[in-house]
Amino acid sequence: MVNVNKAKQKDQEDRLAPFRKEFHHVPDEIYLDGNSLGKLPLKTTSILTDVIEQQWGQNLIRSWNDHWLDLPKRLSNKLAKLLHADPSEITVGESTSVNLYKVVQGLLHAGLFPRQLLTDSLNFPTDNYILEGITKQHQLPQPVCIQYSSDLTADLEKLKKMIKQHPGIVCLSLVSYKSAYLYPMKILNTWAKKQQSIIVWDLSHAVGAVDIDLRETECLAAIGCTYKYLNGGPGAPAFLYLNESLHSHVNSPIQGWFGHARPFDFSSDYSAADNISKFDAGTPTILSLAGIESGIDLTLKAGIKHIRTKSEALTAFFIERFKEELLPLSYALETPADGDMRGSHVTLSHEESWRICQCLLQGKKDRPKVIPDFRPHRYLRFGFAPLYTTFQELDRTIDRLREIVLDKEYEHFGQSRPQVT
Repeated sequence: MVNVNKAKQKDQEDRLAPFRKEFHHVPDEIYLDGNSLGKLPLKTTSILTDVIEQQWGQNLIRSWNDHWLDLPKRLSNKLAKLLHADPSEITVGESTSVNLYKVVQGLLHAGLFPRQLLTDSLNFPTDNYILEGITKQHQLPQPVCIQYSSDLTADLEKLKKMIKQHPGIVCLSLVSYKSAYLYPMKILNTWAKKQQSIIVWDLSHAVGAVDIDLRETECLAAIGCTYKYLNGGPGAPAFLYLNESLHSHVNSPIQGWFGHARPFDFSSDYSAADNISKFDAGTPTILSLAGIESGIDLTLKAGIKHIRTKSEALTAFFIERFKEELLPLSYALETPADGDMRGSHVTLSHEESWRICQCLLQGKKDRPKVIPDFRPHRYLRFGFAPLYTTFQELDRTIDRLREIVLDKEYEHFGQSRPQVT
């Protein structure tokens, strides 16, 4: 009862509580997977209905001039405000992987940094696939992948040592997808610069939950998705950031229509735009782009500093309850205990993690379903989206995790897994 009252009090004191009503919620379900796919903002439904029925259905081709040509730039401007960057430094479109490919290829061709690619063992696997593919195309050595002794945190001294020994183009995830470890962005950017290197940051597991200041941290390049904490929808287009100081030196490897300085001149000669638009390629994906806007608007309205404050409070509360209830039951904390070193998800593990996950997903009579996600081979990730996650939901989740192990509910499930976990 003490913990229930404590969680209830925290919800009552939560300045972001009114934002919860802006999202669609499934009854009797606790959704803790916003670090993979954010919830649907209610306004998005009306926006997409208008785009489909009026702008496309009624206005047809006229909507390019009336609505659609300005949409990517409008979204870029809003993301720039969120990330403390100049609007001329951000473009929205393509996927995170394609944007990473474009910016790394562009940096390699620019010749500003040694032709060595680096990553580490905490980085998102897809990013490493992209780097490996690029090295094959350029017949370069395989990327240097810095290995740490654990999946929990980066060994910063080892990381800095390896950058010094192998200067070049580094790709890191600001928040590690496994443990939620949060890298010290400015410290590493400063170090990389001293070593004649550049870090391309993947902001996917951070943007919308962590207060990111690209200008203050002296960030030169970044990419990231919009479908996690920004609630842009499944497969929503990603963004690419390149500091203005690099615009005249770095070009996109894809000379696409919308990267042209004057795309509607239909010139037979390609002339790249002299700004961030040079990284645009094909026709903007209007339906997907339209779905992003309401999520970004809600984030800006709430204020990223307030969002980050609540994120830290949510993760701290969950970890406190973990120590009280779950630590004696062979659960392990796989997330940094220091709030300054973690993003907005908490990762736990147990020898029965997969089957425990199945218990949470199925629910139980008089118990809500809990939606986390599972990452091989033992990680249970609980993502906390400050705009709609409540403290009472976290309290009930801890109770379920405790009950599942005490009652050995997991024994009712097998080990087979679907494609998406």
